[in-house]
Amino acid sequence: MNKNIPSAPGLLSLSKEEMDSMLKGLREKSGDNALPMSRSALIRRTGRRIDQASRQMEEIFDHTARTGMVPLEDVRKDIVPVIREAAAIPHLNHLFYELKSKDEYTYRHTICVGIISALIGKWLDLEEEELSDLTLGAILHDVGKARIPSAILNKPGKLTKEEYAEMKRHTIYGYEMLKDLPGIGRKIPLIALQHHEREDGAGYPLGLTSNKVEHLAKIVAIADVYHAMSSARVYHRPEPFHIVISQMQNDVFGKFDPKIMVVFLYRMMLNLVGQRVELNDGSKGTLVMVDSYEPLRGLIQVGEELIDLRFNRTLAIAKVLEEESGEEV
Repeated sequence: MNKNIPSAPGLLSLSKEEMDSMLKGLREKSGDNALPMSRSALIRRTGRRIDQASRQMEEIFDHTARTGMVPLEDVRKDIVPVIREAAAIPHLNHLFYELKSKDEYTYRHTICVGIISALIGKWLDLEEEELSDLTLGAILHDVGKARIPSAILNKPGKLTKEEYAEMKRHTIYGYEMLKDLPGIGRKIPLIALQHHEREDGAGYPLGLTSNKVEHLAKIVAIADVYHAMSSARVYHRPEPFHIVISQMQNDVFGKFDPKIMVVFLYRMMLNLVGQRVELNDGSKGTLVMVDSYEPLRGLIQVGEELIDLRFNRTLAIAKVLEEESGEEV
């Protein structure tokens, strides 16, 4: 196959040199000369920040459970900057590694959903005020779990019908905690209430359909499901990246807002440009381009051959491989 394929609308690729240039520009813009330039150092630094923020979220949840009050200023001072820093770094592949940890899942989940939601908000070109509401709302989307008994919240096995009914009430608890909190935007309590609603009305707690669900809650719903599927818990093994993305694509009509989901899928796959992948026939190659209309069917270089998955429907990405080990992400 001819390797000199002309660029087409919807295809985008970033080289290692372009990526390094973007990181350099970010460092100069922020004035942070300590920003690590290598990808591995960047992953380690961000991982440490996420770990610290996760521990702080545990303290925030404990405070909320004891007092019934959400320490909003602590969230803004200690957690929001971590989210913004992580979401500001282009092609931050730490998401595919850091999200798998099962340690302190409830608290890490709030941080990671905040990062993913902020990324989606930026990809959708939200205005700054709306992006700020989205970030804070995503961090607090599960704050109602502070009122869920720990025996239910940390149960290693399947919940009973009664326990599951109580667990679902975390959406209502979160809304009640946030709706009258001074200094908080009106959309933030709605994110806590509606992030489990679905486009077809099959979600909870109210079974709302698409036109009745707050737009920012729809964004958090996608980030929430992505992280939950990607994470390890006592009763749940993390799904590989390609499985998560494929399942979410299958759910685009019915569960999630398709306009948001298409952007999410495209940008998540774009993060993998330059990454090693394995196809379903066992061949291994590098993802070099992503199509904006069919994000999961990109252009793969296998040896000297370029394989366009848009036109070879029998092939598909079966695994995304970690760069150094060659093991599945």
